[in-house]
Amino acid sequence: MDDLRGFLRQAGQEFLNAAGEAAMGAAKDVVGSVINEIFIKKEADTKRVLPSIKNMRVLGEKSSNLGPYSEVQDYETILNSCLASGSLFEDPLFPASNESLQFSRRPDRHIEWLRPHEIAENPQFFVEGYSRFDVQQGELGDCWLLAATANLTQESNLFFRVIPAEQSFEENYAGIFHFRFWQYGKWVDVIIDDRLPTYNGELMYMHSTEKNEFWSALLEKAYAKLHGSYEALKGGSTCEAMEDFTGGVSEWYDLKEAPGNLFTILQKAAERNSMMGCSIEPDPNVTEAETPQGLIRGHAYSITKVCLIDIVTPNRQGKIPMIRMRNPWGNEAEWNGPWSDSSPEWRYIPEEQKAEIGLTFDRDGEFWMSFQDFLSHFDRVEICNLSPDSLTEDQQQSGKRKWEMSMYEGEWTPGVTAGGCRNFLDTFWHNPQYIITLVDPDEEDEEGHCTVIVALMQKNRRSKRNMGMECLTIGFAIYSLNDRELENRPQGLNFFRYKSSVGRSPHFINTREVCARFKLPPGHYLIVPSTFDPNEEGEFIIRVFSETQNNMEENDDHVGYGGKADPITPGFPTPKPLDPQKESLRRLFDSIAGKDMEVDWMELKRILDHSMRDDLPKPVVFNRFSNTNAFETQAAGPGDDGAGACGLLSLICGPFLKGTPFEDQLGMNDQSNKRLIGDNPNDGGPITANAIVDETHGFSKDVCRSMVAMLDADKSGKLGFEEFETLLSEIAKWKAIFKVYDVENTGRVSGFQLREALNSAGYHLNNRVLNALGHRYGSRDGKIAFDDFIMCAVKIKTYIDIFKEQDTEKTETATFTLEEWIERTIYS
Repeated sequence: MDDLRGFLRQAGQEFLNAAGEAAMGAAKDVVGSVINEIFIKKEADTKRVLPSIKNMRVLGEKSSNLGPYSEVQDYETILNSCLASGSLFEDPLFPASNESLQFSRRPDRHIEWLRPHEIAENPQFFVEGYSRFDVQQGELGDCWLLAATANLTQESNLFFRVIPAEQSFEENYAGIFHFRFWQYGKWVDVIIDDRLPTYNGELMYMHSTEKNEFWSALLEKAYAKLHGSYEALKGGSTCEAMEDFTGGVSEWYDLKEAPGNLFTILQKAAERNSMMGCSIEPDPNVTEAETPQGLIRGHAYSITKVCLIDIVTPNRQGKIPMIRMRNPWGNEAEWNGPWSDSSPEWRYIPEEQKAEIGLTFDRDGEFWMSFQDFLSHFDRVEICNLSPDSLTEDQQQSGKRKWEMSMYEGEWTPGVTAGGCRNFLDTFWHNPQYIITLVDPDEEDEEGHCTVIVALMQKNRRSKRNMGMECLTIGFAIYSLNDRELENRPQGLNFFRYKSSVGRSPHFINTREVCARFKLPPGHYLIVPSTFDPNEEGEFIIRVFSETQNNMEENDDHVGYGGKADPITPGFPTPKPLDPQKESLRRLFDSIAGKDMEVDWMELKRILDHSMRDDLPKPVVFNRFSNTNAFETQAAGPGDDGAGACGLLSLICGPFLKGTPFEDQLGMNDQSNKRLIGDNPNDGGPITANAIVDETHGFSKDVCRSMVAMLDADKSGKLGFEEFETLLSEIAKWKAIFKVYDVENTGRVSGFQLREALNSAGYHLNNRVLNALGHRYGSRDGKIAFDDFIMCAVKIKTYIDIFKEQDTEKTETATFTLEEWIERTIYS
C-alpha cells in the first residue's frame, strides 16, 4: 500500500509538471482578488512583522503558510471532544504509518507504534522535572536537534514556551499533546497523538534516561510532523533547531579561522542567554568516529557555560577562559584531556569557584575544556542569539541584555524580483531591497561602531524534501547610502554598477539560513538579499539584530499613479476636434457600432485582433517532459509591424478604411491567421504528443471586457464614441511603451522590465504588486505577452481609479462596504 501511495504521488507530480502551463493559465483569475486587497486600504508599502507568542498560529491555519497541512487542528477543541467521547486521539494528519517515518524508502523492519502506557509502567510527561540529561539520541541522525533540545532545558521560560507544562498522562489525558515552534516569523502550535515508533517494545528515536518519561520523545514527534516526517530531520544544523525553539537568529564560526575576539563574542552571547553548540568535521570513512581524546566527529555538542574561572597555582594566579559542553548521548563518551572529569588541573581551582560553576564529575556526557583546547579540537561553533521577547523582565533586571531586532518577509519571483547575485548586474537590482539605519554605537566600543547581525532565511524547504525540493543557494550584500541616494526607491542599475559593497554574506550557500556579523559606523545601509542564480523562486525572511536600536524599512516604490516618472508617449499626435482623422474615426465607429451607437467587447476584440495582430506574441512550443523547460519561439506570420510613422487612425484602425465589407476589414476570413493546434508551426506537420503549444488567437475576451469596463461609466457593457476614442489613445500609448522594451519584436518582454515599462506609463508599483502581476500574467519563462501587458495596465488603472474615487479626502485610505467593493470590482 505504501508503494502504491508513492507511485500515485509521483505520477501526480509528473502530471502537474506537465500541465503546469495550463494550470498557470487557469490560475490567472486569482490576481483580481490580490490587487483588490492591495487597493481596498492602501497601507504602507512595507510589511513589517514581529514574532510574538501572543500571536499564536495553529498548524493548518491559512496564515501559518506551513507544510502540506490544510486542516486546522485546535488543541483545546480536540482535547475536549476526546474527553467527552472517552476516546484517545489519533492524528489523521500524521498517521502511525510508514509514510510518517520515511519518504525515500520503506523501513527495513516492522515498526510498531505504541502509546506510552504500552511502553512503560506509570508513564509521565516529566519525571522529577526536566534537564539536559533527559535528551538521549536514538537511531535517527538528528543529533543537531538533540543538542538544541539540551540547550533549551537551560532556560525555563524558553522551555515552557515550546513545551506547555500543563500536559500529563493522568489529568485530562486523551492521547493528545501539543508543542510550539517558531517558524518564519510566527509561533505555530503543533498537535500530535502519543503513538510513538518502537522496535521490540523500545523507543527507536529520542528518549529520556528515565524509561517512563516521554516529553522529549513527544517533542521530537511534533517537530517531525512540522517537517513532514521523521526522515526529514535526518541531518541538519543545531542553529536551525535553536531558532525554531526561540525565534532567535544564528551565526556560526569556523574555529580554524576564528576572529580574535571570539571568546568575547561567546561571553556576550552568554550574557544574552544565547543558545550555543559546536561540532567537529566528520570522518568520511566512519560515521561518528571517536577521536583519541574521546570526542565524536560529525556530532553536535551543546555549549552549556562560558566563563572565566579563577585559578591558583604555586607560581601564579588569575583567570582562565573555560567552556562547558555536553554530548547529547548522555553517556561516558566525554573529553579525556586537560580539565576533563577528575583531571589533576581541577586541584588548582578554589572550592568556592567549583561550587559556583556547579562542577560535577558524573559520567553523563558533560565536560569542561579550556578555550584554547576548544579552538584546537573543534571545527565549528554555532550561536543562537535570542529575540528580544525571549528575556523575562526578571532576567533583564538581573543584568541580562537583549538584542534589538527588525524583520521583514519577502519573496523572489522569477522574471520579476528574482534577480540573482551581483554577477548578474542587469537583473541584480530587481531583487528586494531593505534599508537599515544605525544611530548609536555599541556601549564600550572604542571605534564608535555598531554590531550588526544580518540573517537571511529561506522558507519551507525542509518540509518539501519529500518533493525533491532542496535549499536554494542564497546570500546578501550590504551597501552604504548617503542622503542623496536615500531618495531613490528602489536603487537602480547604475547604483550597483558604480558602488562597491561594504559587507556581504561569507558565502552563497544552500542552507536554510545564511548569517554574518558586522561592525559598521552609524549611518544608512542597503541590504540586498538574493539567490545566486536569477529566476529562482522562493520566499524568505530577513532579520537584523543589533546591540543598539536599528530602524529598518523596505526600499521600494509607493503604489500610485503620476509623480516622478520617465513617461514614453506615442510618436503621433492625439486627434484634435476638427482633425480629419477624428472624422474618419467617427465614420468607422458609426459603421461598427450600429443602431445603438456603442461598441461592445466583441466588436472591440475584432478591431484589436486585426489591427494589432503583429504585436501579439508568436506561438511558443515546449516539450511536455523536458528537463530544461526550454522554449522555442516561432516566427510570426506575414503582416505589418504596425509601427510606421502614421497617425492614430492608421495605426489602430487603418485596415478598416478600405471600403471593403466589414467582415473582410476585420480579417475574419484571413486563413493565414488561423492554425490548427495539431499543426507544426514550422512545416505544417503534426506536433508530437509531448508538445504543448501556447497559441494566441488575438486578444482574450477577458482583456477586451476589462478594457471596456475601464471606461464604461454607466456599466452598460459598451463604449460610446468619446470613451472609444479615449481607449484607443490609451492603447496607443501602452503599445508605444511596449515596443520600447520589446527590442526583439517577439510580442513579449522580460518580466524584469515590467516595473520600468509601467513606470513609463505613469504607474508606480512596489514589489508585492509586481510579484502578484508576475505570478498572474508571467509565462513559465518569465515573459509578459503584449496582451497581458495591456491587461496589467488596464487592471492597475481601473483599481487606482476606483480607489481614488472613494478616497475623497486624499488620505490614501478608502472605505468600502462589502457590497460596494464587490459591485465596483466584479465588473472590472
